[in-house]
Amino acid sequence: MTELLFHEDAYARNCAARVVAMTDDGLVVDRSVFYPRGGGQPGDTGWITREDGTRVAVADTFRDRETGRLVHRLEDDAPVPAIGEPLHLEIDWERRYRLMRLHSAMHMMCAIIPEPVTGGNIRDNGSARLEFDLPEPPDKAALEARLNELTHQDIPMRALWITDAELDARPELVRTLSVQPPRGAGRIRLVEFEGVDIQPCGGTHVANAREIGDIRIDSIKKKGRLNRRITLSLV
Repeated sequence: MTELLFHEDAYARNCAARVVAMTDDGLVVDRSVFYPRGGGQPGDTGWITREDGTRVAVADTFRDRETGRLVHRLEDDAPVPAIGEPLHLEIDWERRYRLMRLHSAMHMMCAIIPEPVTGGNIRDNGSARLEFDLPEPPDKAALEARLNELTHQDIPMRALWITDAELDARPELVRTLSVQPPRGAGRIRLVEFEGVDIQPCGGTHVANAREIGDIRIDSIKKKGRLNRRITLSLV
């Protein structure tokens, strides 16, 4: 399996790697800084540089549904690297950092609205949405003010790991109704913004809430009898 460097350092922009497999869908390497799409966060894009200096774009990153392997989908008609070939991997950092800020802003939103999450998605255009099991919509202006209050505070983030049994003993940590944390690997990753929010999450985040910056609440829409969709964006 690929060593997932982004789990330990979301700010790592590049790394050396070796090709371990080529599938019909893309490239598998022994270690990677590329995040695979999941949990509402898009997969990373970027580039690989081959031993001869050839630079190839990575159009998407995802997990193979059958094998669970991390796959880097290369641009169409890209030359196929050989098994064992050394590569240099580099993510599109500007895009990744934007996604990190949005994902962290969503965690801040969960801290403000302590209700079950029914869905969520982060978009490339600098916006994201969260859906809550919420009978009445929150006040838009008050929500935006509280969110920006949090995103300008010195709130450090840390990632920690717990066992399946430890999560079972703390069911309140699971906020999402639509997606459950993956089990069976022996441990589950938690993301904690100190004193504000803690929940299972495999995504990439900023190291401190103040990196998120200004947030705008674009809309609050009713998407069912008890479902409210809140869309936010970076300013």
